[in-house]
Order: sequence, then structure tokens, then C-alpha cells
Amino acid sequence: MDPSRFQSLPHHSPFIKICGLTDPDNAQACVRAGVDIIGLVFYPKSPRHLEIPRAAQVAQPLSGQVPIWGVFVDAGLDTIMAHVHACGLTGVQLHGSETPGLVDALKEKKLTVTKAVFAAGSPSLDVVHTYAAADCFLVECGLGKLPGGNARTWDYRLARKIAAQYPVMLAGGLTCTNITKALADADPLGVDISSGMETAFGIKDIQQVADLVRMVKGPDAMR
Repeated sequence: MDPSRFQSLPHHSPFIKICGLTDPDNAQACVRAGVDIIGLVFYPKSPRHLEIPRAAQVAQPLSGQVPIWGVFVDAGLDTIMAHVHACGLTGVQLHGSETPGLVDALKEKKLTVTKAVFAAGSPSLDVVHTYAAADCFLVECGLGKLPGGNARTWDYRLARKIAAQYPVMLAGGLTCTNITKALADADPLGVDISSGMETAFGIKDIQQVADLVRMVKGPDAMR
């Protein structure tokens, strides 16, 4: 794997992204616990969806501390960039049927771009090469009503072949119970966790987050 492909990602591996945050204090607590990337969801059908004013409240206190990524599903370039500017996003995660051209256009805006591909959905793992400009690929199962992991565990070994060739962020049903085996099965550069750490939609259990950070990164990972 060419290291230059993931130079815009955290420099240690595996890194941890906590996604779907909706509360400023909860998001700051996640960062203090040692999380590397914060994700905000901009998809109206998601129970973790944020409108721009609330997203800006979550993102602003974290500016300059950690990367803040926005998650979009089949949104256009203008819509994405409006959110980027209003919320100070440093990265974009595409979870729909976006074209490789959109990835290219976002890269021209100097954003870190992650494209989701799915073991049991579309776009499939077989089309990763068509999104070659992406910095990272989120790999998950793709079953369920909504784009995303839907709290489902799956055969994480299916991501290993992709992870040997491209920067991969593993997702889908990850918890403290299965994170060690999932990392061994897939060997990703990072993990993306949302519902597996929640006490309510968009609110993470900070003790669970801290426990997972220690399991993934060691006992001295807290900021």
C-alpha cells in the first residue's frame, strides 16, 4: 500500500472515528477520551441527522483539535460545500451512489474524502478501484433500512482483501465486545463506530468510548 494515499488521515493505526454525534458536550468528551475523528450526519432520514445550526454548535468547539467529517448520502457538490463552510468540516464521507466525479471534485476542494462500499450492497467492494481518488474507503455490510451499519455485525474478514490494497475504515456493529477480533479479521487502518456506543440516538456512552479507545490504542490514549 502506498503510504501517500492516507497522508491526510491520522498517522497512527488503527484510528478511531466516532460518528453520528449530536451534542457538543458529548462530542468534546469523546475527543478527551482519545477519539481521532468526529463524524456528523447530514442525512434527513437518519435519527442522528443534524441541521446546519446544531452541527455548527457541535463542531465549533472542536475546530483544530480533531478532523470533523460530514456524512452525506447522494448530496450534490453545492449542498456538501455549504455544510463544509458553515460547520468547518475537514472531510466528507459519501454513503450513497455518488459518482467518482464527485470524489474528484471534493478532492479539488482540499477535503479528505471517504467513500463507503458494501459487502452486501451497492456500491459493492468490487468497484473500489473506480473511486481511486478517495483518501479512504469505509467498508461495511450494507444490509438494513438506512445507509450505514444499522448496528449489524458481519463477516469482517471480507474487508481484509480491500484493506491490503487501499486505506480502509471498518464499520458495522463494532463494540468493545468484538473490536479486537474485528481488527484481527480485517486489519483496517481505522474503525468507524456509532450505534454500538450509544445510550440514545446521537449520544455516546463515554465510558464505553474510553474503554474501546484503550482496547484499540493502549492505556495512555486519552487526551
